[in-house]
Amino acid sequence: MNDTFMKTKPVFPLLVSMALPNVISMLVNSLYNIVDSLFVAQINEQAMTALSLVFPIQNFVSAVAIGFGIGINALVALYRGAGDHDRADAAATHGMALSVLHGILCTLAATAIMPGFLARFTTDGTIVSMGVTYSTIVFLFATVNMASLAFEKLFQAVGRMKLTMIALISGCVCNILLDPVLIFGLGPVPAMGIAGAALATGIGQAATLVIYLVVYSTTESPVHLRRKALRPDLSLEGRLYAIGVPAILNLALPSLLVTFLNGLLAAFSESYVVVLGIYYKLQTFLYLPANGIVQGMRPLIGYNYGAKEHTRVAKLYQLTLGMSAVIMAAGTVICMAASAPLIGLFSSNPETIAIGQTALRIICLGFVVSAVSTTSSGALEGLGKGAASLVISLCRYVIFIMPLAWLLCRQLGPTGVWHAFWVTEVLSAVIAFAVYRKSVGPLSHLR
Repeated sequence: MNDTFMKTKPVFPLLVSMALPNVISMLVNSLYNIVDSLFVAQINEQAMTALSLVFPIQNFVSAVAIGFGIGINALVALYRGAGDHDRADAAATHGMALSVLHGILCTLAATAIMPGFLARFTTDGTIVSMGVTYSTIVFLFATVNMASLAFEKLFQAVGRMKLTMIALISGCVCNILLDPVLIFGLGPVPAMGIAGAALATGIGQAATLVIYLVVYSTTESPVHLRRKALRPDLSLEGRLYAIGVPAILNLALPSLLVTFLNGLLAAFSESYVVVLGIYYKLQTFLYLPANGIVQGMRPLIGYNYGAKEHTRVAKLYQLTLGMSAVIMAAGTVICMAASAPLIGLFSSNPETIAIGQTALRIICLGFVVSAVSTTSSGALEGLGKGAASLVISLCRYVIFIMPLAWLLCRQLGPTGVWHAFWVTEVLSAVIAFAVYRKSVGPLSHLR
């Protein structure tokens, strides 16, 4: 396969061709997240609360998988752009081996901490029991998920976006179809409740991995996993972690934030905790499609940076920023116009719906400007500048929002937490633009 099209095809159609499959797959993944929560919400509100409390740890495990995958993606694209195919194969091989190791460690650690973690946020024994049941099953599939996402980033690094779209959609569809069967029971299959939701998620992840394994084994790939490349290489592993660790932290910081905000909101009512969980389900429907564009941009920016095509790098950044802003503008309009019906999909509790309506209308004020932070962060990851990307995420998820949420919560009550979101996005956008300009311009040569 020849991937020189990444530096020869006109920039706009190139970005669209790379981003569109990702946007479609992210939209389907967003739909899965919402449908999965809708089925869980039909069990009872306790089940939905359990899902909201498990979310931070589940998100952290996903962050490890995706974040380290970003490191694999960036290095493979950079080395291939520079014409060093042996080094690209070595990066892929070491990345896959380390991803499997990460999965095993996450299964052991996450399963061990969940009972104590859940007990910190609720005294309801039923919620704790449901959360432990759900998380134990989900985390048993952590290694499967790590390997699957490593393959996804490998294929994206060489431009095979349609393949990753098909694999991800297949896993999501499998999950959606299994949800009602395993949660509520059908024919000889017994009703498993929240355990069924977790099992459906794991089986969906396994289906995606199977597709990647079959395709890799039966088709020619421009990057290869080679046993001889597994010999120790501290320099290569160091570069994988230098990009992957900041990317992991970028994705894991929302877990820290949600845990912090749950602590603030739980002091007022569990309904606020439920609303925060619902918001994070709904916002994936916006941020995942925007992230799909960023995913399409990331290997292109890395490849062109490696090939020293710096003008194309700048054009890719600008186009991605504009396309992401359009998606976020549409999301703002939807949240303003249909906030109550959106919350009503997940809860019939009038108090929860009223709280959620207010929350969505306030938080969405920062959607459009957040495109600056997400695009800048993704571009920096693609260029191998993980530390600079981490600075942006620290501003969004720790430095600004935590103190603001704490302060405004004391001034305005729980509504102050919602205002902290949009104020943070405005402040973070200013920092993100400055960090990107300082880190990237003028572009240096690949070392």
